[in-house]
Order: sequence, then structure tokens, then C-alpha cells
Amino acid sequence: MKALLVFLDESGFSKRSFLHRTWAPKGKTPIVIQTYNWKRLSAIAALMTTPTGRRVKLFLRLLPGNIRGPQVKNFLRALRWHFKGRHLILLWDRLRAHRGKMMQQFLKDQKDWLTTEYFPTYAPELNPVEYFWAYVSGTDLANFCADHLEAVRKQVHKAACRVRHRLDLGQAFLKHSSLF
Repeated sequence: MKALLVFLDESGFSKRSFLHRTWAPKGKTPIVIQTYNWKRLSAIAALMTTPTGRRVKLFLRLLPGNIRGPQVKNFLRALRWHFKGRHLILLWDRLRAHRGKMMQQFLKDQKDWLTTEYFPTYAPELNPVEYFWAYVSGTDLANFCADHLEAVRKQVHKAACRVRHRLDLGQAFLKHSSLF
């Protein structure tokens, strides 16, 4: 049975918009009004693919606060439930939550279904999930001013649904990472 590749990464979103170039009538400068509230929504995502990169699935979890070891553990447990009986090869960066004692013990206990590999230091361009974050920031969250974090959550889910339903987007993230 072939193993599945799982690329995992974390990110965060706030009510502050990602400003991008936009269109406006001649002589009318577009004005974006945003609040400076530092409440954030943390996100953890995984792109799962076959070794050939033909099939791609996106898994996303949005959480309040920061991502720490327990949140990563719960996310990995959920992935295991989705892929019972399959071996997963997890590829991720060297975030502190990935290297802690609790996480290392958890990973050691999961050897029967999970193998972990780290990306080289300072090489985010190798992780296809980074391109998913850029896609979300450049499409659904571009110039989007939210009054509440719930509106941000809905926009991120909207982008994730689009990636889940369009196979070419997930494959483009893989291809852009130059690993496939």
C-alpha cells in the first residue's frame, strides 16, 4: 500500500485586510477603512496528495488564539481518522509546536501510521500549503474589511471550499512548490 504525502502548515488571520492593487474610477483613490484590533484567528491546514500529485485534498481547521502542540496533535488525530489503514508521510517546518517534547513523544507513539520529515530551514517555498495561504490572502481576503472574526472565518472557508472543489488549484500549489 502506497503512503500518502501530507504537507502541513499554520497561519493566522485578523480583521486587518490584505491590501492589494485594485480598480477605481479615474481621479478617485480607493479608501479602505479598517479597525486595528489585534484579535486573530489561527489556522492549521494540510494538503494531502498521492506520491504522483494527481489527487489533492485540503484539510483546514480554524481556531482562536495561537497554535500550540495540543492543537497540532488533535489535527493529526483527525487526519488519522480520515485515512484509517493508510500510512502518512508528514512534511512540515520546524515550528516550535512541531519540535516540543510532548509532540515528539506523540509522534514516536504514532510510528505505525505516521512518518515525519522536516523541510530545510528557511525554505517555505517548498511547502505547498504556503501557496494556499497566499491564495486566500490574494483572493477572498484581499481588501476585505471585516467587522468580526466570524466574517474572516467565512471568507477563509469560502476559499477553502473553492480549493476543495477545483482539483487544478491544489495541483497548482503542488507544482509551484517545485516538488512535483
